[in-house]
Amino acid sequence: MTSTPTAATATVLGDDGLARCPWAVEHPLSLAYHDTEWGLPVRGERALFERITLEGFQAGLSWRTVLAKRPAFRAAFDDFDPEAVARYTDRDVERLLADPGIIRNRAKIEAARTNAAAVLRLREHGGLDRLVWSHRPPAGAAPLTPADVPTRTPASAALAADLRAHGFRFVGPTGMSALMEATGMTDTHLLGCHRRGSSGPPPVDH
Repeated sequence: MTSTPTAATATVLGDDGLARCPWAVEHPLSLAYHDTEWGLPVRGERALFERITLEGFQAGLSWRTVLAKRPAFRAAFDDFDPEAVARYTDRDVERLLADPGIIRNRAKIEAARTNAAAVLRLREHGGLDRLVWSHRPPAGAAPLTPADVPTRTPASAALAADLRAHGFRFVGPTGMSALMEATGMTDTHLLGCHRRGSSGPPPVDH
């Protein structure tokens, strides 16, 4: 897809006539993710556990790398069923370290197992969904350029601290800011992007 800058903001106009955030037009995987997933509300224990786990694996790498490997991650991690992952043994850790389809990092794999156990414990305190979405900040002004989008915020720092207090690992403020953007808790689509506003009103808690 060809693209050209649009006026007033840093969005780029595709040959389909739609304006998008610049990162979306860098690769077909990014385009599909931007147009169909990124910024839409994500609710539910398993879905949020998957996103938190993948954000942890993304640390130090590009999100496109994670997207390319996501099907393999889902197969390797029992579709991110926290009960299954919490039961993983050291033998499972070695199995995952030998899996070329995923990002093979021992500390991140062990963190996924630790975090799965934390998810199960949270069920006694309202659950992962309730904890994560309780940190949704008020809507802010639409960014004009990528430089207007902070890499971490007070809300993401608070979410990271809350998760760590419940035993989670690899949940820093920067990763949790990315999580909040990806799951529709904050809308950082640039002004003029055709997906701006896709997060909608605050979803009903459940």
